[in-house]
This record gives sequence, structure tokens and C-alpha cells, in this order.
Amino acid sequence: MTTTHSASPSVDRPAAARQLSAAAAGRRRRVQAAAAAGAVVATCAVWAVCRAAGADFALADSMGRTVINLPVVAVFSLLFALLGWGGLALLERFTRRARTAWTALATAVLLLSLLPVFAEEATTATKVSLCLVHAAVAAVLVPALRRTTR
Repeated sequence: MTTTHSASPSVDRPAAARQLSAAAAGRRRRVQAAAAAGAVVATCAVWAVCRAAGADFALADSMGRTVINLPVVAVFSLLFALLGWGGLALLERFTRRARTAWTALATAVLLLSLLPVFAEEATTATKVSLCLVHAAVAAVLVPALRRTTR
């Protein structure tokens, strides 16, 4: 009598685990990139709504007068979103509690970023609008990047 054995393909478990890990890392990076892009979209939307509501985004200090326009908002939002993402990556590499440390750091950066808003000469509408723009970055990045921490 002949017995047939279903031969399962030989699976290299460490290689399979590496593939799954690489796939998960790819998903994490896509979510993190989407969070950075979402932060830019959110800040641009807040800027547009505030501008339509009457904020002029004109600032004056001892260095002169400047107007914060939409491209400036988009570029700085992207810059700080990428810095936040990079900071999270560094914390994940060097600490065990990256999520907690990054959340505390992001909150501190948000609070500190509001200080210069009040040091500038600007209308109340512009100051409130700038605070909302800063908060929009944090409102998108903090929850999204917290979810992706290892």
C-alpha cells in the first residue's frame, strides 16, 4: 500500500518573518507620510478659512513687516511634520518609550511654537489664526504618528 504525504513547501521562518516585518514597516511609512501630507493639507485649509474670515496674516516686529502667505504655511508645515517624523524615528531607535517621549516632545514644541506668535505685532485675528494653524499641525501629526510607534 502506498501512502501519499502532502508535502508542505519548506518555509524559511526567519525569511518569512523578515518579509512580514518589511511589509509592516512599509505600511508604517505610508501612514507616516500620509500624516505629514495631512498636516500640510490641514494647515492650508485652516489658513484659507482664517484668511476668508478676515485674518490678514501680517506680522510686524523690529525687523520689519511680513505677510505669511499660503506657500509659506505649506512649506513650514511640511518641514516641521518631517522633523517630527524624524524625531519619532530617532526616539524609536534609542529609547524604549518612544511614544511617550515623542508625545511629550511634540506637545512641548507646540506650546513653544505659540510664544513667538504673541511676541509679534499683529491683529488679534492674525494671532488667533496662527495659533489655529500651529494647532492643526499637532492635531493631525500627534495622533497619527502615535499610532505608528513600535
